[in-house]
Amino acid sequence: MFDALSHRLGEVFERLKRRGGLSQDDVTAALREVRVALLEADVALPVVKDLLGRIAIKAVGSEVIRSVTPAQMVVKIVHDELVAALGGEAVAFRLPANPPGAVLMVGLQGSGKTTTTAKLAHRLATRERKKVLMASLDTRRPAAQEQLAVLGRQAGIATLPVVAGEAPVAIAKRAMDTGRREGFDVVLLDTAGRLHIDAELMDEAAAIEAAVEPIETLLVADAMTGQDAVHVATAFKERLELSGIVLTRVDGDARGGAALSMRAVTSCPIKFVGLGEKMDALEVFHPERIAGRILGMGDIVGLVERAAETVDQEKAERIAKKAQKQGLDLEDYAGQLAELSKMGGVSALLGMLPGVGKMQKGLESAGIDNKMIARQRAIISSMTPAERRDAKILNASRKRRIAAGSGTKVEEVNRLLKQVQEMNRAMKQMGKLGKRGLMRHGFPGLPR
Repeated sequence: MFDALSHRLGEVFERLKRRGGLSQDDVTAALREVRVALLEADVALPVVKDLLGRIAIKAVGSEVIRSVTPAQMVVKIVHDELVAALGGEAVAFRLPANPPGAVLMVGLQGSGKTTTTAKLAHRLATRERKKVLMASLDTRRPAAQEQLAVLGRQAGIATLPVVAGEAPVAIAKRAMDTGRREGFDVVLLDTAGRLHIDAELMDEAAAIEAAVEPIETLLVADAMTGQDAVHVATAFKERLELSGIVLTRVDGDARGGAALSMRAVTSCPIKFVGLGEKMDALEVFHPERIAGRILGMGDIVGLVERAAETVDQEKAERIAKKAQKQGLDLEDYAGQLAELSKMGGVSALLGMLPGVGKMQKGLESAGIDNKMIARQRAIISSMTPAERRDAKILNASRKRRIAAGSGTKVEEVNRLLKQVQEMNRAMKQMGKLGKRGLMRHGFPGLPR
């Protein structure tokens, strides 16, 4: 998300930094390019005008021109205004004071509403330790209620039994009664969608809202629909007491204009973003972190949080000790690739590191990306347990068999073996030298 905008703004600010001192004309020209970048990212025109107006007031002034680092001052101003446009700070999901609390999930058909309902239920159950019940109110779409039941079984979340012919409002009331009787903390109500907004859809959603008085009414919108998502949000906001927005398919939207536009147009906070198909691929929307990533500042806090959630600390320490003493075998390496995939893969992690935009494109052009990780895992999976433990037994015929089994080439098998060999050599060298030894021998990047 925001890849295209990040790249364009990065080019603008890089040119500013090379100029050293800035004139008023330099800043004005840069802001014109920022305007074009925002429009190309599919940010709504009124939002662009408002955002640029606020930036211009602060940026085209003597304090920037006289600043010790004027280019960095301009970047800071743009960053601060992006944060404000995205909502200022993360808005917490409301947990019920008097359980059960109803959460109404609304949106158009195809926005990912049912999947998002299951993801949110999984998040509440695993992170907040809440007892969650899901109920499908979609009586029109074939197999919609069964889809939620299947997702519930996959996530270990209870779902309301289906009663044939029951109306949506009646289902909602029965779900709340079940929640009270059986001690549920949160009841997630997955409402029906339509291919477009119509009076019947809105009347039904409003009737359900009035019947259950939800603690949260969340609009699920597809980020890839761009400005259409903004129009949908505006229409729902006019009829319902929307408390938040969940943007889905964010990982497939390189422009990101919908996020900036929806927050500004509706004044409704974006609470979550969907970043994949897995049950844990739902993240809290942090405006400051998103703004930092747009401007190439990275998201170190987000990276650390993701690592803490996915990495087994004790296992990681054992692997590190083994790597320094005797080196990793291919079984160990496969485990590290699996951990990397759980954290979102190479592209996602690089995007969270400061100043890695240019490097990321270079790595991708060199073939270092998520596809490479998948190929390497396929190669290792095609080996026997003995081959994974001892790569020395891999002769030419074994390599040909592994390449054929993994759908790769012998050259790729050799490249993987060399990569693991070089990694082990480097890890052992670092273990022998220690921090002081590395400094004494002038290891790159460390002060002497």
